Order: sequence, then structure tokens, then C-alpha cells
Amino acid sequence: MALSPSDRWTFQPYTVSFCQDCFGYPLSIFFIVVNEFCERFSYYGMRALLILYFTRFIGWDDNLSTAIYHTFVALCYLTPILGALIADSWLGKFKTIVSLSIVYTIGQAVTAVSSIHDLTDFDHDGTPDNLSVHIALSMTGLALIALGTGGIKPCVSAFGGDQFEEGQEKQRNRFFSIFYLAINAGSLLSTIITPMLRGKKKKKKFKSLFCVFVLSLFSPVILLLLGICDILGNPEDELLVLSNLF
Repeated sequence: MALSPSDRWTFQPYTVSFCQDCFGYPLSIFFIVVNEFCERFSYYGMRALLILYFTRFIGWDDNLSTAIYHTFVALCYLTPILGALIADSWLGKFKTIVSLSIVYTIGQAVTAVSSIHDLTDFDHDGTPDNLSVHIALSMTGLALIALGTGGIKPCVSAFGGDQFEEGQEKQRNRFFSIFYLAINAGSLLSTIITPMLRGKKKKKKFKSLFCVFVLSLFSPVILLLLGICDILGNPEDELLVLSNLF
């Protein structure tokens, strides 16, 4: 059950009490929608590059690249079960979202590092000398991404719904429409923009694009943390007590 307006003031020492509502909606949902848009942009943009990264950078054949790609996608749809268990039995929705978003961002950063050919190009001939390092880093990064993107999936929409009070059913319904619009918009734009940004170079732009996806994920996580003072959810999650965040 959402907190009443009088209950919000009990958290006065830990919060900033301005701009609690915007256009009749809780301000916190704007952070949630932006976070989801950027997360989908980051995920689908990275995923659009994976097959090319496996075949052109690491040098795997099409069969192995396809097998690894689909294994990764399957893990992304399996880990929501783990995320739901963590949220319901341990951390609560908000702490699960923040914690696994950090894991997700680290995974994207590790994957970006794996695409830097200079990392093992000791003779400076433009080709990595030790592909095992790049493979290990990329697999570690993808595992973290699968945990992060899947783990937050069952929490974000439910957490957004928790921001509304009784009598705001109309706003809640509109929020879910906007939320799923943000998901599809982020996915569509990243799928269109990624090939345009990559151009025709085979190796040089992998690291640049992966870095773009790291930043597109890191920025909304920071925004979400900055907006913590206005994010209201279930009382048992203790969302507003900064000292109990971690």
C-alpha cells in the first residue's frame, strides 16, 4: 500500500520535500520511465552487435556465435525468476533494482573492455595476441548483463505501480502505457541507430559502441539514485531511509 501524504512527512530528516507531484503523477515515475528507456536502448543496442563481435572480433564461426548468442538471450529470460526471489524474500523491489542495475552496468563495462583489441595487442599489429582474455571478459560481462537485465525485469513495472495512491487508478493505467511505450521506443531506436553508428569498420568501432551502451545505462542509474528522495513505494522496503539503502 502506498504511503499517505501525512506519512511522507515522517521521513522529513531523510528527504527533500519539493516537487512531490508533477502533472498529477508522482515525480518518481519519470525517473523510472527514463531508466527503463535507457536500459532497453543499452540492452538491444549491445545485443545487435553480439553476432558481429563474435564473428569479426573474436573469430568464431557462425554456428558457435549463434549458439552463444541464443544462450545469452535465454539466460536473460531465465534470471527474472532469480530477481523476483531476491526482491520478494530479501532486498525489496527498489534495492533489487538499484543493486542489479549496478551489476548490469559493470557487465556492460566488462564487455566494453573485452572489445579493446589493444588490451592484448602487444606487438601493435592491430590484432589481439591473446583472444582467451577477450573471450573470458566478454563471457563474464554477458553473464553479469543477463543477471542484471533479467533480475530487474519483474521489479521495475511493479515498483512503478507502487508509486500511486488510492484514487489514482487513471494515472496508474496511463503510467503502464507510457512505461511500455518507453520499452519499445528504446528497443526500436537502438536497433536503428546502432548500425548507423557502427558504419563499415569491422573492429575499430566495437569498443566505442559498447562504451555508448555503458553510458546510456550508467546515466539513468545515477538519475534514479539522485531521485531517491522522492521515490515512494512500499513501507517495508524503507525506500526513503538513506542510511538503510545498502
